[in-house]
Amino acid sequence: MSQQAMQHAEDFRAGHALGLDHRKLGMWFFIASEVMFFGGLLAAFLHYKYTLGFPETAELNVVLVGINTMVLLTSSYTVVSALTAIRQGRQGRFIAFLLVTILLGVAFLSGQIYEFADLYRQGVTLTSGVFGSSFFTLTGFHGLHVAAGVLWAIVTLFRGLRGTLNAEHNMAVEIFGLYWHFVDIVWIVLFTQIYLIV
Repeated sequence: MSQQAMQHAEDFRAGHALGLDHRKLGMWFFIASEVMFFGGLLAAFLHYKYTLGFPETAELNVVLVGINTMVLLTSSYTVVSALTAIRQGRQGRFIAFLLVTILLGVAFLSGQIYEFADLYRQGVTLTSGVFGSSFFTLTGFHGLHVAAGVLWAIVTLFRGLRGTLNAEHNMAVEIFGLYWHFVDIVWIVLFTQIYLIV
């Protein structure tokens, strides 16, 4: 083993001794970059909203999206419950809560697709104007993040079914949870700014 490789291994062990997990730290850095990404998109949306005015917001179905928001927020609870279950070694509960998380994520995406289709029928499209382009870009990118989270949850579920995740080895579930909670928090901000504040 080279001197550099030995030093890296030593630094890695030192990090663990200090209670730092490189995977978790990496996820926090990723989340920080995503905060800037969504912050830029939201800033552009708000700039146009307050300088141009968006009469199209009258077409938004706040009740539907409010229900969809509750679906997504409920999925945060199921993620926390899944993490608690795997840490307690309760494999069956872990699988059940993760499966419910996946179903709630799919339900949220289905609601968003329905909303998009309804807006398109009303003439609000990606190319219909500034509102359409900024709205679909912002909420569409969030939807892509939810879809990525659902796929990640499915992979985590299969790992749980194979037994590679357990009470001793569950950092992958915690890291997934960090991502999922971030996506939920972003949606709370978007829902408030787009649908509730006129």
